[in-house]
Amino acid sequence: MKFIDEVKIRVAAGKGGNGCVSFRREKYVPRGGPDGGDGGLGGSVIIEATERKHSLLDFRYRNIFAASNGRGGEGQNRHGRSGEDMVLEVPVGTIAKDVETGDILADLKESGQRWTAAAGGRGGKGNAHFTSSTHRSPRFAQEGEAGEERELRLELKLIADVGLVGLPNAGKSTLISAISAARPKIADYPFTTLVPNLGVVRYHEDAPPFVVADVPGLIKGAHEGVGLGVRFLKHIERTRVLVHVIDISALSADDFLEPFRQIEFELSSYSQSLAEKPKIIVLNKIDLVPDDFTHAAAEHYKQLGFPVLLISSLKKEGLRDLVRLLTSLLADMEG
Repeated sequence: MKFIDEVKIRVAAGKGGNGCVSFRREKYVPRGGPDGGDGGLGGSVIIEATERKHSLLDFRYRNIFAASNGRGGEGQNRHGRSGEDMVLEVPVGTIAKDVETGDILADLKESGQRWTAAAGGRGGKGNAHFTSSTHRSPRFAQEGEAGEERELRLELKLIADVGLVGLPNAGKSTLISAISAARPKIADYPFTTLVPNLGVVRYHEDAPPFVVADVPGLIKGAHEGVGLGVRFLKHIERTRVLVHVIDISALSADDFLEPFRQIEFELSSYSQSLAEKPKIIVLNKIDLVPDDFTHAAAEHYKQLGFPVLLISSLKKEGLRDLVRLLTSLLADMEG
């Protein structure tokens, strides 16, 4: 399935039905009065978050959505039928923005959460409403009101507890596949991850599960639009913890911390809130370097003040310690 996380749509609610001009025509009733009924409500366009959807692909090739109009009123004080609401299902985590102003109109964070994107127009009143002591035979009725119309930008921000960040080929995809049931594309060259991946992780049966998000690797200048990762950084804005995945085999003894500084610069340039999130540093691929090099790199990273773990995603070494630490950290954050 193609992953689409940004679309622009136009929504139009239905027009309310017109009120009816009608007079009673009954045998043996010589002075039948007005009996025109009201028009029905126009249908509304409603956006609903659901766990059944994982992408905004449904809106890629169809971007105009209009609800049905209300029916007009009828004689004998019969009200017109209301138009049917149109419900658009979107993935949990979708944000609706006004195209012109960029204002956030709705943030659908929970499954089943609904937002009325365009309200249907009210039905017009029939002539039965306009009788009075001085005007007993009104020959007019109200027209139904037009429904709301607006242009929206829908943006999907995946909801995950943990976000994996790092340079291309750092081993994030291998890591998420090793600790969860996610099966992203994995290869020995950069940029194999082209879309975000989600995986559910559980330390043991009695521990609560948590969701991990893996986004495409970041490169220098990502915050200015270079590479792929910046487009997907919004998917880790909601995460509570960031895991820096660093390829220890690509480190230089002259500057062990260069990959970390590079990623931190891109994160802070994109959003200061990202840079301020709790972090764990994971030195990956320890099976490819000597023990003394691993020890030296770890000592440098420990000076940053963040937890440092040594792992090999490929050999599945150190993964249980990582999952235990994440489980504990998330539980502490729950309070």
